[in-house]
Amino acid sequence: MSEAPLPRVETTPIEGLLVVHLDLREDPRGWFKENWQREKMVAAGLPDFGPVQHNLSYNTQRGVARGFHAEPWDKFLTIANGRVFAAWVDMREGATFGATYSMEMDTSVGVLVPRGVANSYQTLEDQSTYSYLVNQHWRPNAAYPGVALGDPALGIDWPIPLDECVLSEKDLSYGPLTADMAIPRQRALILGASGQVGCALAAEFPDAHAVTRAELDITDPAALAAWDWRAYDVVLNAAAYTGVDAAETPEGRTAAWAVNATAPAALAALAREHGFTLVHYSTDYVFDGVNPPVDGYPEDAPLSPLGAYGQSKAAGDLAVAAAPHHYVLRTSWVIGDGANFVATMQRLAAEGVSPTVVDDQVGRLTFTDELARATRHLLESRAPWGLYNVTNAGAVRSWRDVAADVFAASGRDASDVVATTTQEYFASREAVAPRPLVSTLDLTKIRATGFEPENAEAALRRHLSSDQR
Repeated sequence: MSEAPLPRVETTPIEGLLVVHLDLREDPRGWFKENWQREKMVAAGLPDFGPVQHNLSYNTQRGVARGFHAEPWDKFLTIANGRVFAAWVDMREGATFGATYSMEMDTSVGVLVPRGVANSYQTLEDQSTYSYLVNQHWRPNAAYPGVALGDPALGIDWPIPLDECVLSEKDLSYGPLTADMAIPRQRALILGASGQVGCALAAEFPDAHAVTRAELDITDPAALAAWDWRAYDVVLNAAAYTGVDAAETPEGRTAAWAVNATAPAALAALAREHGFTLVHYSTDYVFDGVNPPVDGYPEDAPLSPLGAYGQSKAAGDLAVAAAPHHYVLRTSWVIGDGANFVATMQRLAAEGVSPTVVDDQVGRLTFTDELARATRHLLESRAPWGLYNVTNAGAVRSWRDVAADVFAASGRDASDVVATTTQEYFASREAVAPRPLVSTLDLTKIRATGFEPENAEAALRRHLSSDQR
């Protein structure tokens, strides 16, 4: 048998409700089809919705009717044998609330039904079997809304009059669709919303639920267990312990591992359980900065962290990779709103200070709005899951180079920034974490998805001019 082609996918008036035309191979013995083939379905345009349970509904006679049911999961519906007339109504809040779609289904077609869209059908033949894959485990006590099959406002033209159909008592008890039945749509959750990255994500995703550590402490197992994760389809984890030097102390090491490693592992487990996409943010400190490739560290470079901070972040990267749907954005030299290197140099320039800045640590700046833009790009383009390097583009520069640019933009002479080495700068300080001397990350993979990072020097000029307004 030759390999089956990709299924043909059609959209419908209901957002996310997709009709899939399957390749049905028939001969005198019967027929064969690939009812669900993840790789081909995703390539054809279906979401990688992660089914965990397969259910079958066998109907003994023509005229059995079931629904409308809006269970709290996504479904992929097909017919194992027979024919049905199926109908759907969008119960999600928003402009398409109450929109309907209906069609006849046989063994050659499937339908992907997103959560919040109520599903129903009536059998057109005896011994029709309705098959559905779902991405949450069925629970006997699960509550979900339903709508009367005969609600006149829906305008469903049932082929068999409903008064001639066999319905359950539960389905007969449902009433018409009303505005107060609108199901809240899943949205994004931003963790660590008070930090530089979290603030940028909140600006990029204004409809997201942004929470601080005071609202949800991801190092607290009880708090994680009590949170309603079903309300979210994406979790953006911007929470991090970033005290590089403090992480070298006993207390700091414990805190760094709790936030940067143990908590991401817990989030990955929750992502497996609830089906959300987990987005996590990493760092160049997972590398030692010794003899990297000429274009910078690629995503698959061996991890080699020098200090406790980098070690905890490396462990978090590995933990997040266990989530079925995940993106890890590895970045460097982060600049946003709040305390950071650029803000410090601006303050020193204004105060008349001539600082000493290392010139043997090199890399590229990453502005938080660029990191947020890359996050949106990966999610909306449905790029392959995994790890992506994300920094601003352009020449590789030293911290002293960046400081000189800030001074020049602030009306000071660039030569007022004095160069030194990392060894000299930290010679008299205690509990200092080792730093990678080369932090350059290879951007080939993120570019291959269609994302072009903004030049770091141009982004710095824009950042500085916006601060001066």
